[in-house]
Formats: sequence, structure tokens, C-alpha cells
Amino acid sequence: MENIRVVELFAGVGGFRLGLEQASSCFQTVWANQWEPSMRSQFAFECYERHFGHRPEHVCQNIVTAKENIPPHDLLVGGFPCQDYSIAKKGARGIEGKKGVLWWDIYHFLEMKEPKFGLFENVDRLLKSPASQRGRDFAIILSCLADLDYTVEWRVVNSAEYGFPQRRKRVYIFCEKGAGKVDLIDRMHSGVMAKAFPAIYPDEMSELDVLPDPYENSTRFGVGQKTSQFKNAGVMQGCHVLTCDFAENYHGERHVLGDVLGDEADVPEQFYISDEKLPDWRYLKGSKREERTNKKTGFTYTYSEGAMSFPDATDKPSRTILTGEGGTGASRFKHVIECPDGRFRRLVPDELDQLQGFPKGWTDTGMTDGHRAFCMGNALVTGVPHRIGEAMVEVYGL
Repeated sequence: MENIRVVELFAGVGGFRLGLEQASSCFQTVWANQWEPSMRSQFAFECYERHFGHRPEHVCQNIVTAKENIPPHDLLVGGFPCQDYSIAKKGARGIEGKKGVLWWDIYHFLEMKEPKFGLFENVDRLLKSPASQRGRDFAIILSCLADLDYTVEWRVVNSAEYGFPQRRKRVYIFCEKGAGKVDLIDRMHSGVMAKAFPAIYPDEMSELDVLPDPYENSTRFGVGQKTSQFKNAGVMQGCHVLTCDFAENYHGERHVLGDVLGDEADVPEQFYISDEKLPDWRYLKGSKREERTNKKTGFTYTYSEGAMSFPDATDKPSRTILTGEGGTGASRFKHVIECPDGRFRRLVPDELDQLQGFPKGWTDTGMTDGHRAFCMGNALVTGVPHRIGEAMVEVYGL
């Protein structure tokens, strides 16, 4: 297989595409879709097209209606939303999420187009949700993939542990269709995800089976369990799972927040925090234990939370970027650094772009600073799919 034709779902500003295409020229994106239903302006799609061109195969449309136009491809990628994966209708064919969530569209794309590979990203809580049925949602996804003859590998990747300047923990799921019988222990140690993310694995690993019918997993898997059976690493074939936790074993170059900070002379004044507003930031970032009253019910309760780092350390990887990083208002979760002159400021959008591994100014396409921050809060660290792409080239001789 000389070229890997890629379809990118929920493309955002192109993190999967950028990472894969920089890993090897064999990855060629043949179709991409981005649609933000909650926004009047499709600023993420406009950014995508600014960098990858205005082409018919770039589609800004609800994925439910756009899916009929997806061309044949070898690799389906996407960071799909994490919502409710429970099933309303029994049977592996025609299953539907109770909230119509987008995993089912991915499942139907895989069923309809039968790509050789899939690569998906989600928050790591996917492995243990929901609280009432630990691991149910991931068991449903695994049973769907098993039904379509996909062998699955997954890893929970904290990007900072592999040299990137942001602590961002996400689960990456790689699957291969029609792999034939594989040794799960060998796959754990030498598969694509093992090559991409060097690690030390325990001698003993857990084994379990997900139920073949996604509906049965929806109603039975994880009932009464306080913890999920799925660990941070795993492989699955034919509904049989091998899983374990691991220790990262990375010895390459490491980057920190300070590596992406720009020249202070280029920072607009609105990103600096005034002396008058600084107490608000200190309060929100600080620890607190205080009595509060619900305005609707009149119920009084004690609210407490621990302290956040203030300011953020520039000699360590940053905290995870969230979608609410933009805007001048005081916030517990926005990043704040102390400048050499003693002033405090928020991160500028160019710095957020680089914390996710995009080139400086990637989202500087005319959108607002708030929208730029929103895009980066929704994005992934591009170096992660880059490493996975390199591992695919090595494992499959692409």
C-alpha cells in the first residue's frame, strides 16, 4: 500500500491531518468534515481551508447529512465527542445512541466504507464512564469494532510525558481491520501504539471479555463495579481484551511552557492583568472553604476546593488548555504567567497554538482571540498523531 487515503471527521483546525502528513507523505487526506453546530460562524472550518485549500472534499456540514459523500479510504480519523453511548435499540445492526451521539455515525462509516485502519481520540474518562456502570461506554465501542472485525489497540497518552510542552491526557484508539489471528501480548509490546509511545509494562496483565452485542454491554457491562476494568493500555481482538497500566519510557527531548512564550514587546496590553483585577484572579486560583447558599432553594452548604498554581510555572509543561482560555475575565482555569518585569498576563493565542504543536499563528485567520482559544481547547497535540503515523510507517512498511 503506497498511499494511505485519510478521511478526517470532526476535523477542527486540522490537528490529525497536520500530524499525520508531517509524519509521512504516504498519508493523503481525501475528505474532511468540520461543523460546529453551536456557533454562528464556522471559524474552525475557515481556518482549516486557509491552510489546506478551498476544495470540494472539504465539507462544512452536519456529519449526519454529509456522510453519504465520504469516498473510499484506508484510514478514518477523528476526535469524537464524549457523551452518552447507551443504546436505545437492540442489535448490532441499526444501533442508535439515546442522545444520537456521533460514535454511531463513526460505526456506520466503518461498516459502510470498511477502511483498513481507524484512529480516534477522546478524553481518558471514556475508559471508566459512566459512574453508574464503570467502563460501559468503552465496552460498547470495543464490541462495535469487534463486530466489524477490527483488532484494537489503545493508550492513554499524557503528551507531556513524551516531550511536549503541555500536560494533556487523552485516550487514542487505533484499530486494524482483518488483521488475522494476533497474539495479544505481542501486540501490546510491539503494535503501533507500543512503537509510538515507549513504555514499561507489567509482567501480569488483566484479561476480560466484552459482550459481542453492543446492546448487552449497554445494559450489563460494569454493573455494580466501583472501578473500570479497562486500564491505560490495552489490546482487543474478537471481544477478548488484554489491559494494563504502564510507565512511560521516553528519553527524548522535553519541552516546557517557557519554550513557546513570545517576546513580551509583542503582547497586546489587554492580555496583561491590572493591579485592580489581580485580587480576583488570586481568589479564584486559591484554596477556599466557605459557606454558600443556593439562590433557588435556600439550601446552605460548605464549598471547598484546593489551590491552583499561580502564576503558572514556565519551567514545566503547561496545564491542559480548555476552550474557555480566551477572554479578559478572571478565571480559575486560564493560564497566567509572571513576566520578567513582575506583571502578570494571560497567554496570547500564538502561544496556545504552539502548546498544541501547531505553527505560530495557525489560528490567526481573522477569528477573534476568544475563538482562537476555543479552537485550541478543542484541538489535540499534533505531535501525538505524528508519532502514531511514524509508528504505522514502521509497523506496516508504508
